[in-house]
Amino acid sequence: MKIDAVVLAGSPNRGALQGCSSAADEALIKIGRKHMVEYVIDALLAAENVSRIVVAGPKGNLAEIIGPQVSLVDGGETVIETLQRGLELLKSTGPVLVVCSDIPLLTTAAIEDFITRCCEREADFYYPIISQETVKARYPQAQRTYVSLVEGVFTGGNIMLLKPHVLDRLAEVAVEVVKLRKQPVKLCRLLGLKLLLKFFLHKLSISEIEQKVYELLGITGAAVISDYPEIGVDVDKPADLELVMSKLEETA
Repeated sequence: MKIDAVVLAGSPNRGALQGCSSAADEALIKIGRKHMVEYVIDALLAAENVSRIVVAGPKGNLAEIIGPQVSLVDGGETVIETLQRGLELLKSTGPVLVVCSDIPLLTTAAIEDFITRCCEREADFYYPIISQETVKARYPQAQRTYVSLVEGVFTGGNIMLLKPHVLDRLAEVAVEVVKLRKQPVKLCRLLGLKLLLKFFLHKLSISEIEQKVYELLGITGAAVISDYPEIGVDVDKPADLELVMSKLEETA
């Protein structure tokens, strides 16, 4: 099964990485011989189960470094708008792989494995999770946020597989959760007190989270455990950039 892909490359370089690079956009930060987004694109191009690729971001700047085998579209004001523009250009009828441009350690094997695992069960969208043990074994110095669940301690990945029609529902709830993040009472009403208590007591299971997603959105989500920590090692601060540079130098 061949999957189309959208690479999200619309973030301007105005955050913690600004002091590390003069690039106008994070995706265009130079790491070794290539720009950050190029590592992601190369991994996708080599994947047997990836078909068309669209990169959504600063089209003019990206056109200077990206070849004709990849389509380009200007990004929007938000991540959701940027993704929408990528999906509109593709007009895919099946699931689409969404990949952030800030994971330059991403490998073709990780992509192919994730898509294969997603095809093992039916859902509207799929999200990878990686165990703390897996991340620490390969990248012990990586600084990640972890969540303790019944099945283990996990961090999230920076890719997703989704059916395009579910994007509006995902965006709607995501905006609501962010809006209520500093209003715990209202957030409890949205997510459910029972779910939050289980989370804080480390008694929440993956299946319970998937069920809550269905209750909130009316769509099915699936957490996919990945054995590839590269999916979760993103670059959003100087320490991340140093880690990635050292790892890429090892494999050069």
